[in-house]
Amino acid sequence: MKKIGIIGSGVVGQTLANGFIKAGYQVMIGTREPSKLDTWKENTNGEGKTGTFRDTASFGDLIVLATKGTAANKVLEMAGFENLKGKIVIDATNPISAAAPDNGVLKFFTNLNKSLMEELQELVPDAKFVKAFNSVGSAFMVDPKFSSKPTMFICGNDPESKKEVSRILEQFGWEAADFGGVESARAIEPLCMLWCIPGMLHNEWTHAFKLLKR
Repeated sequence: MKKIGIIGSGVVGQTLANGFIKAGYQVMIGTREPSKLDTWKENTNGEGKTGTFRDTASFGDLIVLATKGTAANKVLEMAGFENLKGKIVIDATNPISAAAPDNGVLKFFTNLNKSLMEELQELVPDAKFVKAFNSVGSAFMVDPKFSSKPTMFICGNDPESKKEVSRILEQFGWEAADFGGVESARAIEPLCMLWCIPGMLHNEWTHAFKLLKR
């Protein structure tokens, strides 16, 4: 049984943690203030663990990065690069700027020629980053209920790591679409912008992407 270390204690981190627990994994959430997760721990009937970012990175056989994009670099430093060596890191972050959206379109602090994921992979070259869970709202990350199985676009440099993440996505009710190496995050991260536009403009948040093939 794999141990999952989730770095980030917000809604996304807790949602994915609950999904992993439901699927039978051992889970620890890393946070700056473990005490703020006391209620979450109680709701898991003792199955969920909490710790510091460093504790969590050391605990997990597989790591999920679920922080704000603006904090991702610093949080990985706090987790300890040595604790991430050789491990799969599911990167659920998006490089969303603090600036206000333009007519419903989020602003990024990156550009189309380099993604946040590429920056993180360069920062921790010995980790195996796989982009996933960044292009849908937290309410649909686990067991999404749509008329057909939605698609989660993923990318990363290590083929075996992407296969492992694809298996997890299947457990969580998704079909995975492998879009190649880390550079493809330049296209996958902006799907967050596209997903958010109906919500920003019309308060419509109940959708997901589907890749159709012939």
